[in-house]
Amino acid sequence: MSALERLVSVVGLEGVPARNPDGSTVGRVLDVVARWGAGVYPPVSGLVVRVGQRRVFVHAEQVRELASTLVVLASAQVDLHDVVRRPGEVLLRQDIVDHQLVDVDGARVVRAADLYLTSVSGGYRLVGVDVGVRTFFRRLGPARWRRRVMPGRVIDWADIASFSPPDAPVRLRSSHARLRELRPGELAELLSDLGRAERHQLLTALPPETSADVLEEMGPRQVSDLLRDAPRVEAADLVARMEPDEAVEALRNLDADDRAEILRVLASEPAAELIGLLEYSKREAGGVMTTRLVRLHASDVVADARAALRDARTHASDIDAVVVLDDHGRLLGDVPLLDLLVAAESVPVRELIGPPWPSTVPPHAPLDQVIRKLIGNRRSSLLVVDDDGQPLGRILADDILDTIVEDRDRRWPWQ
Repeated sequence: MSALERLVSVVGLEGVPARNPDGSTVGRVLDVVARWGAGVYPPVSGLVVRVGQRRVFVHAEQVRELASTLVVLASAQVDLHDVVRRPGEVLLRQDIVDHQLVDVDGARVVRAADLYLTSVSGGYRLVGVDVGVRTFFRRLGPARWRRRVMPGRVIDWADIASFSPPDAPVRLRSSHARLRELRPGELAELLSDLGRAERHQLLTALPPETSADVLEEMGPRQVSDLLRDAPRVEAADLVARMEPDEAVEALRNLDADDRAEILRVLASEPAAELIGLLEYSKREAGGVMTTRLVRLHASDVVADARAALRDARTHASDIDAVVVLDDHGRLLGDVPLLDLLVAAESVPVRELIGPPWPSTVPPHAPLDQVIRKLIGNRRSSLLVVDDDGQPLGRILADDILDTIVEDRDRRWPWQ
């Protein structure tokens, strides 16, 4: 028997008669039950069979033969108690077919048209998913077509990440290890193609540092949708993973009540910081700045600066220099990373201070002024300082560019 002939269609099994050894019909198959967490290819743990008006569970050990046209049981004895989903079990027809999945190898969202089982070491396992359009059309035909295994575009189940159905007490393979190998941009594209529930599952399954990078790749509106749909505790956790300026942008797009509830759940210190940033308009310097600053005292040496940068490496995209402060926390200078790279570790950072002096703006400076100052000084960022000269945050040229692009898209929505 060829490998193709050994495949059994999950869709094709629906309605197939389950017979006793003597050939009499016990009932008809409704679904296939698989057990998650028992290897890359989930084993079939049993069948859901309609017997009269009942939906009963038939254990895999009671199944002598499983084929696309016939199921033969090992004995005539069947437990007639209504089927109850047990922890770790998934109904393949109900929970997986026609649902969204992630093809990790192809970094794309797919929809299962059919699933394929095959015999492995005396049992049956889920080995592949068919995502072909032809398979969807085949299911529209008579039963004999549905039961015919004619694979279209089949993906190895080892390359699939799936999600939890709403009523299942089991976490499906959304935490697929190979998802961690995808770039943040690829993950962001996957999230944009997923439904809301699946999008939230995938994002919360990622490591915190990865999910923070993915959130930065998404648009503020998409992030706002995630926060709005998520339970408040999980939404607060997502906000905590984000850079403050990105979090503020997403929070601005929420209703006041939703925003207040998330901030209430958030820890007091980050919540206070975000509340302060939300007081600024997005058309002001304070509304587009990041508060992630690496601060050094004038008496610190280059080795101290490098240690501080290592501690802040998860925020590397927001750091292009380190600020140097006096005893009162006032700004003395802004030392580029290249200067710290080439200087000896024992050199005091005060010796690296000098022209060109840092460009600064007050927090309520209008965006037009910020843009003119960035262009005029030809720097990659400028600092936002208060009336006492203490730095509040940094505005990167990239942040200004994102704001300009967002404004253009708002004016010309067809682009």
